[in-house]
Amino acid sequence: MKKFQQHNLNQDNIKALGFTIGIHAIALTGLLFLGTTPPPKPPKELKTFLVSSDQLPHSQNTSEDTKQEPPVTVQSSEEQTDHQQLTETLAVATAAQQTLLNKQKTEEKRQAEADAKKEANLAKQKAEAEAKRQAEADAKKQANLAKQKAEAEEKRQAEADAKKEANLAKQKAEAEAKRQAEADAKKQANLAKQKAEAEAKHQAEADAKKQANLAKQKAEAEEKRQAEADAKKQANLAKQKAEAEEKRQAEADAKKQANLAKQKAEAEAKHKADADAKKQANLAKQKAEAEAKHKAEADAKKQANLAKQKAEAEAKHQAEADAKKQANLAKQKAEAEAKHKADADAKKQANLAKQKADAEEKRQAEADAKHKADVEAAANKKAEAKRIASDAKNQFTKKIEKSWDVPPGTTGKRATVRVTLTASGQVASVLVSSSDPDVKASVEVAIRQAAPYPMPADPDARREAQTFNATFTAQ
Repeated sequence: MKKFQQHNLNQDNIKALGFTIGIHAIALTGLLFLGTTPPPKPPKELKTFLVSSDQLPHSQNTSEDTKQEPPVTVQSSEEQTDHQQLTETLAVATAAQQTLLNKQKTEEKRQAEADAKKEANLAKQKAEAEAKRQAEADAKKQANLAKQKAEAEEKRQAEADAKKEANLAKQKAEAEAKRQAEADAKKQANLAKQKAEAEAKHQAEADAKKQANLAKQKAEAEEKRQAEADAKKQANLAKQKAEAEEKRQAEADAKKQANLAKQKAEAEAKHKADADAKKQANLAKQKAEAEAKHKAEADAKKQANLAKQKAEAEAKHQAEADAKKQANLAKQKAEAEAKHKADADAKKQANLAKQKADAEEKRQAEADAKHKADVEAAANKKAEAKRIASDAKNQFTKKIEKSWDVPPGTTGKRATVRVTLTASGQVASVLVSSSDPDVKASVEVAIRQAAPYPMPADPDARREAQTFNATFTAQ
């Protein structure tokens, strides 16, 4: 539209220029004529003569005689010359203007033809450019579609690989979490066991201390009661001896009860609890013995009979020996039972730990064997995919060689190619390197003509075969 407007504008300009030139030519011609001609003479007088019919010449034609002629005005020769020159000048100017108009029309026609030819060339160039642009757009669109398809396939494969890796990582994390949970449970069990043992030890120590205090109080009360009875029965030695025997027996019973309570506490506690209980019992015994001795000495001083003191001392010594012997026997028995129980518990714990360790080792061995089998299976699958892809690439190369129209005079020329295919076997991109342009172009044509290529059914092998390199030598 813009070019058409420009063309009309040019025609208008040419017309205006031609008209202007014509007017100026006429004006110049008129001025030139006026400048070269002498100034007009004043008009001469016109004389009119009245004549009668008798004065006119007679003619043979009577009709002509009877015909009346109009009066004629006769001009001079100078006026006729001026009029003829003006007429010629106007004719020259008109001819010049007509020539200029004809030239202008010819120029306009030539310009219109040139513009039409130019418009046709421009339209042709525009159509060719549009066709080229459309072809490039279509090729670019096809390339983009192929690229998008290849990228989508790569993305899908990457997502599948990522999902597979995530599953493996998840399985590994779950196994690690399970192992950590078992380790934490084992640790919690050990802590609970240690806490229970400490609580039992503390309770045993408290019970032993309580039993020792009860025994001590009971022994003191019994000694006090026995002392009062002995003081009341000072007169009769036999009676005193019997009472002393009863006292010894009571003390033995009290000590036996204390020892039984001590044995029970020692059986429930560990070695340290036994040592502490023994220490507390010895302290209580020493205190009781000191108090008893002090009381016995006071009583002996109050006793009038030396025999009673001797009997009491002998009975006390015998009772202490018996109590000590009974305590040692009870202690040995408690220690043996505690050792037996500790050995049994330790053996039981060792068996449980061994069973658990064997089970964990078996589970770990099974997991390792499974992982190894999975790795070997994956490696075998990958190797098989590579083998299938290698066979497919060899088939691709042979197919290209069959389709290759080797240019004449290129024997021995080589071309190295790198081809990328889509998942369906179509050509996504081709890169050819060769020193001979004919060989390069013919190899690229052969690669594209050989498509589509038969792709392997296995996804891994198909992905491996989508890109291959090859070298072709002209035969």
